[in-house]
Amino acid sequence: MNILHIRHNTFKHGVHPPEHKEDTRGLPIRQFPFAPLLILPMTQHIGVPAVPVVREGQEVSRGQLLAKAGGYLSVPLHAPVSGVVHRIGNVPTISGQMAQGIYLKTFPFSTQEAVEGIPVDVNEAKQEAILQAIQDAGIVGLGGAAFPTHVKLKVPEGKRCDTLIINGVECEPYLTTDHRVMLEQADDIFMGIRYLLKATQAERCIIGIEANKQDAAEHLAACAPSDLPLTVAVLTVKYPQGAEKMLITALLGREVPSGGLPIDVGAIVINVATTAEIGRLLPHGRGIQERVVTITGPGIRKKGNYLIPIGTPLRFVLEYVEADPDLSEVYLGGPMMGVAVSNLDIPITKGASGVLAFTAAQVSRPHRVYPCIHCGACIQACPMSLMPNKLGQLAKFEAWDEMAEQHHLMDCFECGSCSYVCPSHIPLVQYFRLAKIMVRKRKQSKTAV
Repeated sequence: MNILHIRHNTFKHGVHPPEHKEDTRGLPIRQFPFAPLLILPMTQHIGVPAVPVVREGQEVSRGQLLAKAGGYLSVPLHAPVSGVVHRIGNVPTISGQMAQGIYLKTFPFSTQEAVEGIPVDVNEAKQEAILQAIQDAGIVGLGGAAFPTHVKLKVPEGKRCDTLIINGVECEPYLTTDHRVMLEQADDIFMGIRYLLKATQAERCIIGIEANKQDAAEHLAACAPSDLPLTVAVLTVKYPQGAEKMLITALLGREVPSGGLPIDVGAIVINVATTAEIGRLLPHGRGIQERVVTITGPGIRKKGNYLIPIGTPLRFVLEYVEADPDLSEVYLGGPMMGVAVSNLDIPITKGASGVLAFTAAQVSRPHRVYPCIHCGACIQACPMSLMPNKLGQLAKFEAWDEMAEQHHLMDCFECGSCSYVCPSHIPLVQYFRLAKIMVRKRKQSKTAV
């Protein structure tokens, strides 16, 4: 298969932060040890929380169902280890709030073999059966959003998907999870694409990869099955190239309308690690129990890409990789869109693609926030062509309705490009996150009335 180089096609604006991928891009995926106690929140995805189906004191096998989906916009949860349900109650989460969850004690001498389920034959299964199997496997977007994948794949009536896009861009600095998955799990990716093509009825598939992962592009192109309608496309390196609207523009030259979804322009975008999990789990009828996570940063001694059981406490992770005792900041995800944690007892969840750790020596003190100087840097950086400076001013005066209705606040996907370039150090993304919360609350209150 030939590799399609389309570096001249890209989205407008964006930024070029330092990549910092050199420490882990060449390190193969390694199995992470099982923690003695796993913490499993029921809210590991966007939507309705899962509902426990086990009881305290119950012994469970690895891969066994622990919680069923709470509705259509929900996914079940499976046991990442064989062990005993220690307690069902409130568990800490990255949001800072407690949520219902399960504490699972690991059997220390178990072989930890996963339970086999009912295989889903990609050739025989129908479209709806594949979507149901993806939900039953508990699969969500592994790029960070954690949106239930079966919902994303459901093509609404009157719409049509002509192109399936597999997102292997991984534009966040430091993270190399998807890079290693593409190099080491190609067969799973191709099998996942077969399921996805059948589920979406798409006519073709494009794997989008940034030029800094040329080895992954060449590897996938070299071993791609000849019967797949597949193209590997290499894109220019620019942040946030991996955002699905930006990727659609770069690959297809189509623009998703304001307030719209990729399916509105005939496309569906799925993360490459999510695709690999579909190809790995469905042939065995299993649920997702672990995920690949990049653990890196100046505060980490044993950097790497690890296959970590979901629910592993962050404190256990940092101890194993020999984190510096003088840690100052720890992030789940990348530095641009990740979240700083305030509690090391939170677990690794399905949406956690990276763990970044920094010591006090590497973290600069918070800059003083100065007034906006109207330089326009944020406007030039915004990939959605919004006016972050205006939105920031409106946020200060709590003009929530004006932000949403006249300045398209909800089109912002919080990439952080505006905050990154702001010379006045205005925390624009934080303003926008708060504004979105307020807009949603006001909308809910109006609906309730």
